[in-house]
Amino acid sequence: MQPVDFTTLTAACSELRAEWLPARLEQVYQRDRFTVALALRTMNQRGWIDLSWHPVGARICVGDSPPRIPDTFTFSQQLRHQLSGLALVSIAPISPWERVIDLQFAKRPGETALWHLYAEVIGKYSNVILTAQDNLVVTCAHQVSAKQSSVRPIQTGQPYELPPSLTDAAPSSIEPQNRWQERISLVPGQLHRNLLKNYRGLSKALIWSMIRSANLDPEQSTYSLNRDDWEELFHRWQYWLLALENSKFHPSLTPEGYTVIDWPTPDRTREAEPLDRHSQAEPGNESVGAVPPCGPSASSSIQTSVKCVTESAAELPSSFVSVQELLNSYYTAELNEQLFAQLRHQLSQKLNNLLAKLNLKANTFKERLQQSSDADTHKSQADLLMANLHQWQPGMKSIDLSDFETNQPVTIPLNPEKNAVQNAQALYKRHQKLKRARIAVEPLLAAVQEEINYLEQVEAALLVLETYRSPQDLQTLAEIREELIQQKYLDAPDYRSGDKNAAIEFHRYQTPSGFELLIGRNNRQNDQLTFRTAGDYDLWFHTLEIPGSHALLRLKPGTVAEEADLQFAADMAAYYSRARQSEQVPVVYTEPKYVYKPKGAKPGMVVYKHERIVWGRPQQASA
Repeated sequence: MQPVDFTTLTAACSELRAEWLPARLEQVYQRDRFTVALALRTMNQRGWIDLSWHPVGARICVGDSPPRIPDTFTFSQQLRHQLSGLALVSIAPISPWERVIDLQFAKRPGETALWHLYAEVIGKYSNVILTAQDNLVVTCAHQVSAKQSSVRPIQTGQPYELPPSLTDAAPSSIEPQNRWQERISLVPGQLHRNLLKNYRGLSKALIWSMIRSANLDPEQSTYSLNRDDWEELFHRWQYWLLALENSKFHPSLTPEGYTVIDWPTPDRTREAEPLDRHSQAEPGNESVGAVPPCGPSASSSIQTSVKCVTESAAELPSSFVSVQELLNSYYTAELNEQLFAQLRHQLSQKLNNLLAKLNLKANTFKERLQQSSDADTHKSQADLLMANLHQWQPGMKSIDLSDFETNQPVTIPLNPEKNAVQNAQALYKRHQKLKRARIAVEPLLAAVQEEINYLEQVEAALLVLETYRSPQDLQTLAEIREELIQQKYLDAPDYRSGDKNAAIEFHRYQTPSGFELLIGRNNRQNDQLTFRTAGDYDLWFHTLEIPGSHALLRLKPGTVAEEADLQFAADMAAYYSRARQSEQVPVVYTEPKYVYKPKGAKPGMVVYKHERIVWGRPQQASA
């Protein structure tokens, strides 16, 4: 995941200042343990600004509206208590080239700030800290004790200290190319490393995109660059600085992540800023430069070139309307994918452990039932022994007697320390014990088997979710986790119930005749599909005695599903089951009115009647 660097943070704050100042703070909501959202209202709009201190996804941007889930976090409650109703009057960096933003709140625009909310977007050390006018920390996203950091502890009641000052040289648009080139190439090394370690405000993503836009290899040695290469790269350097000065950003996704700089091609760069290579400055001669200085003291010629560069860049199409949209879209998707992988692994491990224990218990019960099947044998042996007491001799370890019905010899083991009657009584007792065991074990085995069937049904829904493709996939996992918590299979001390009003997104397909086919993603959706969505004319599909999703073929009054429609529905039902790797899978279908949920049954578990069978082909399903 690409972290927010200085350039991206500058671009985001530039847009926020232009569109959201001043604004009234109406609400504070903490989405999770790393993100707090501020509800702002301006004269023209309302929205939520996300402040995140996530170790790899820290950011400031306009986010989506939060879900309708109660906020139980202490940090947001403290922010709400202190800041609600105040005006956000400033969004500014604490100092140049720093990734710490000071959000200032006052009673009214134009008045002195009463509170400072510092958003430190500095990688794994990111934090959000609230201070009063006296600069004392009132609350923070996470406190840092002196044991954790002797350099900069952060605790409530203590003065707020700024992060340690940067020591690298600050990039400057008035720095001539010869000095810039000398600083980078003084000690030969990889080009991207030398840039990163000699200037502040840079990031790996920015440097790599800058170097590649100049058709250079970021890992090549600075010693290997010729005069044209240095000129081309310096153009990119100046282009980046001009974008920062003029707040000209063009957000878009890249194969590696994203960028807010629309790097020009070499030809476009030279058209925008023509160079006379014969007038290249000699080392140490700062009065003659190949590129005129930029910035407040720039000459009219460089102002013209700036206009050319920015106009040329503005003509390029952009994937996103704003930096806010880019950041929200990118980090939402990346963090969702990360959370999806973690949650899926957690649920898979839990289900595997539960099923392993239940299968072991079921096997134990089956062994006991197998033993109890010999109960009648012990009774018949006891009856046989009592009818032939005269054949017993003291000290016998076994006795051979003829069976009552078959006259076949039967060998009965005996305890030599007991007489014939005592051995018969022992056999009668064992018969009674095994008989009682059967009565006791059978319902236990049925209950364990019911649990296994239910968990295998949950596992089937999980197996289909192999990779993250959309927010609905994460919602499906969250619903599965919530279901397991409610069924007491998972412990979650920090559990917050999901939004019960959230829309349910079934899998949706179209049959060859144009009918809609709905498929549940988990047990909650299966119950919703079967008992609330299904109509009188629909058809309900499910794999025969195989855990899987419920499927519903929607039919209108007077319409009849063709054989191709039934086959398509059966293929999809087989695909969304535990038998998805098989060639053929039996799938039953019936009318929804013949599908019932037994009293006390777990989510997704049903019984049905009047079913018909179609052989599904999961390998031909077009999922």
